[in-house]
Amino acid sequence: MKNKYKARDPACMTRALIPRNRSGQMEMSIGTIVTIVLLVTLLIGGIFLIQKISKSATGVVDLTDQQLRNEINKLFSEDNKMSVYPGTRLVEIAQTSTDGVGFGIKNLQEGANAQSTFSYAVSASDVGNCGISKEEAESWIILGKAEDSLSIPSGDSIVRKVLFDIPVGSPLCTARFKIEVKAGETAYASDFFDVKIKAK
Repeated sequence: MKNKYKARDPACMTRALIPRNRSGQMEMSIGTIVTIVLLVTLLIGGIFLIQKISKSATGVVDLTDQQLRNEINKLFSEDNKMSVYPGTRLVEIAQTSTDGVGFGIKNLQEGANAQSTFSYAVSASDVGNCGISKEEAESWIILGKAEDSLSIPSGDSIVRKVLFDIPVGSPLCTARFKIEVKAGETAYASDFFDVKIKAK
């Protein structure tokens, strides 16, 4: 009696398992490689952009007065009497380097008795674990420590820089400084910023 079922040819089975469309596989592989390369390129570009933005958002020593005003105006809200740049209120300065912060004062006083003459003073409020006195921390300020007789018309604002020069041997630590503003002889606004000292 003849076998109704023919034995399957092993060679035929092997051929059936081998993909016929190799060009399609190659195209898919090339497409995958191109996609990976593009993603890596975008990732590197994104990291570079973030680093550039981070660097540009700290310190004011290289900003012109107009650039500083533009940055501070972005930080002012409708009822803000004062604003500090950078918005993080933290600036990192290496030993032997000069950098600092910027701030703006806006005259929002109302009524007939509103003052248009302002003054401000910057002082160290917390030296943390720096192991130095507040007076020594304040000695790092080389420009913008205080100013009197600032005329600010109602609704207008001014911007100022506070620059630090960190000497060699300064402790690697973070100190906090406060800015106190007066309208005439009356306290008007106050804010703070931190200075982090890094190795040169």
